[in-house]
Amino acid sequence: MRDFSIKTGGVILLAFWICIETSVGAMADLPIWAAPDLARLIEEAMARNKEIKSLEDQVESFKKEIPFAGSLDDPRLGFGVLNLPTDTFDFDQEPMTQKQIFIAQKFPWFGKLDLRSQRATLQAVRQQALLEAKRLELARKIAVAYYELGFTATGLEINARLTDIVNQLLGVAETHYATGSGLQQDVLQAQVELSKLLEERISLERMRRTLEDRINELLNRASFIAVPPPENVSYPDLQFEVEHLQQKALKDNPQLRVRQARIDIAAKDVELARKDYWPDMDVKLAYGQRDEDLNGRDLPDLASGSVTLNIPLWQNKRQDSKLAAAIKSHQAAVNFYRSLAESLPHKVDALATEIRDTQKNYRLFKDAILLQADHWASASLTAYEVGKLEFNTMISARIRLLRFELQTANFKYKIYQKRAELEEILGGPL
Repeated sequence: MRDFSIKTGGVILLAFWICIETSVGAMADLPIWAAPDLARLIEEAMARNKEIKSLEDQVESFKKEIPFAGSLDDPRLGFGVLNLPTDTFDFDQEPMTQKQIFIAQKFPWFGKLDLRSQRATLQAVRQQALLEAKRLELARKIAVAYYELGFTATGLEINARLTDIVNQLLGVAETHYATGSGLQQDVLQAQVELSKLLEERISLERMRRTLEDRINELLNRASFIAVPPPENVSYPDLQFEVEHLQQKALKDNPQLRVRQARIDIAAKDVELARKDYWPDMDVKLAYGQRDEDLNGRDLPDLASGSVTLNIPLWQNKRQDSKLAAAIKSHQAAVNFYRSLAESLPHKVDALATEIRDTQKNYRLFKDAILLQADHWASASLTAYEVGKLEFNTMISARIRLLRFELQTANFKYKIYQKRAELEEILGGPL
């Protein structure tokens, strides 16, 4: 469990500026691991996606507010007339009549400005973490859609191969039926299989277009551009330690850093609420110019100054209530953080387990089931050609072989998809 204690202002400021300085170089890196073709799509999304651009502008906006939050209010300049007699409105009738100019400045209680500056800095830190979380989310969505597109393209390829095979088998069945050595039901079954494959192809083509539209939407492209599916995708033989990944997630997960920043902001709100029990000071300096009096005396000008303090007379309704609300907000932020910090290790473990199980399934299909299915399909075809096997069993063996190939490809693409999901939680590539 991470430390929920309130950080000191100096540490926070240092961490923030390190984050801002290093983020410029890190932005050039991809949020998650990606092969070259996928990397180009993610880079395009980072450059074009409007939501990313909006968050980047918000980060800059919060950074610009930091100096403002720690600065004094503008001084006030005023002009006035004091003690002017209303019977004559003469400036030289009464000695106390004066034309006055004054300047006033409000000074918050000691430490308030520094706390406000630290709070604004933390808001910028939180916004930067939100931006990183959005980049990871966008990269993960593109990767998942991209690998789903690859699986769909593989499905279309296998569908085409199956169609060719069934067409060939249909020709064989028709020849056998015409010569009297085959059954009409074999011809009808082959025709039914062809119709099913046609329906499947239509569905796969619709799915492919939907996925391409989804990727174009994520990239904020103005018009549709065909997206080439991944080709020659190698098996991702991932090796990792779950405990190491769990520690990395607790350290680098941007959503967790968003919630940590919220804790720190709430802590500053508590400190500011405690400062509100102490009065702000309004300092005023004035200079009053006097005219000569009726006797021709040159009256000296007058200088004056004052300090005004606000009195916390309604403390139970204002300061007490504000402090109680700030403390509750801080506790809520801590609980919100803990809920994610406690769930992250379980999410990492679940994804890691799913990746490992999928890798086992892939190796099982690749090393055993596909070979067995291939032998079965070859033997079935040979047996059918010499009249020792029914057409139904033979065609089922051929179809099942390619279905197993498709399932093997599905396992491979699923590993890549789960890797992208895991890296989103980890806050970066494995």
